[in-house]
Amino acid sequence: MGTDHPVRHMRWQRHQKSAFIRLYRRLIAVMVIAFFLVFPTSSHAGTVITAARVWPAVDYTRVTLESASPVKYQFLAVKNPDRLVIDLEGVDVNSALEGLAAKVAANDPYIKLVRVARNKPGVVRVVLDLKGEAKPQMFTLPPYGEYGHRLVLDIYPLQPADSLMALLEKREVATPVGAKEQAEKLPELATVASPEIPPSEKPAELAKPAEKLARTEMRAWKPEVVSRLITVAIDAGHGGEDPGALGRNGSREKDVTLAIARRLKAQVDAEPNMRGVLIRDGDFFIPLHGRVLKARNVKADLFVSIHADAFVKPDARGSSVFALSERGATSAAARWLAKKENEADLIGGVNIDVKDVYLKQTLLDLSQTATINDSLKLGKAVLGELGGINRLHKGSVEQASFAVLKSPDIPSILVETAFISNPEEEQRLTDDDYQDKMAGAILGGIKRYFAKNPPLARSKMASAE
Repeated sequence: MGTDHPVRHMRWQRHQKSAFIRLYRRLIAVMVIAFFLVFPTSSHAGTVITAARVWPAVDYTRVTLESASPVKYQFLAVKNPDRLVIDLEGVDVNSALEGLAAKVAANDPYIKLVRVARNKPGVVRVVLDLKGEAKPQMFTLPPYGEYGHRLVLDIYPLQPADSLMALLEKREVATPVGAKEQAEKLPELATVASPEIPPSEKPAELAKPAEKLARTEMRAWKPEVVSRLITVAIDAGHGGEDPGALGRNGSREKDVTLAIARRLKAQVDAEPNMRGVLIRDGDFFIPLHGRVLKARNVKADLFVSIHADAFVKPDARGSSVFALSERGATSAAARWLAKKENEADLIGGVNIDVKDVYLKQTLLDLSQTATINDSLKLGKAVLGELGGINRLHKGSVEQASFAVLKSPDIPSILVETAFISNPEEEQRLTDDDYQDKMAGAILGGIKRYFAKNPPLARSKMASAE
């Protein structure tokens, strides 16, 4: 009896312990079930969309969804009617996604409207109704700077616009009213005036009156002849996802550069036989190689990229001009700046899976020495003008390997207008009068350059006659 009591006691302890463990496990299971009943989406909403942005442009429209962790997705293009369908896995509808539709402007070139809804548990479907056929590209970007993981949708037109033809159409000289109608009433005028028909073959009774009439009427409606139009490609640095440098008072480099670029274009267009082309005419991102190609597509004579410098110390100030270098940077500062500017593609986001053979041929041109020499001449002329309105950060044109300046046949410079990180210069950069002066100084340098270096002959597409 005495020995049996301890054994029974130990059995009772083990039984109590097992009961407690079973009770504890049941309690945990009940708590887990209760948690998912209270928060039904938390079992599958592992990723949260923190921001949704839309950047419309004539070239393309970009839609960006940002999150703290990568998003699994399925993408599908559907016809009749044209629309794009994106299924986001492990995501639930929140305010960021719900607000996406409101960010699509009525005048967006490609997107008609956006619909967001829960398709099934753990899957959100985003449908973009398009205004017509398009060529979409979807890709992901890793975190960079202040941005988290990004899912990017670029919607391109099925047939890219011919930027050169659009530019020529704007500069087309209009025929005076009534002149064309007068010519159509005189069929014999066209025959007599045609150089292909020798005078000996013209009817004798029509020769003298028609020739006299031809000289009188043709003089009345002959359009103005412009033998050579100088085209200046004006590139406003950064844009869209890439804000560029930030001033202490909240100014963004992308806004300042676009404002100055627009003023420069207006001043260039006011010059006889000159025209300005904005590489970026709105708040959207263009890859660095895309800026080069756009300038070449309009057969630009010059390429001017406008920026607003920044440094860790607020006392840095002054204007600078840079050109491309094939042999390395002329200073540590130029090397640092080129590295920073070349990172724009990482910030703004480029689909690295797209292979552009034409770009490869363009940027790997082996005979760029003459173009760089012309770039240095242009830079020196512009730098001289900038010194009249602002202190110069460097008294000579510096060189480094800037990707945006790598056009093999267009003299190209990068102008750092001032330091946006300097509070005093930031204030000046956002002033309308100073922006006009800055644009005027750049134009003054361009005119000085062409006074000593007349533009070479271009194809007929680059002139209007």
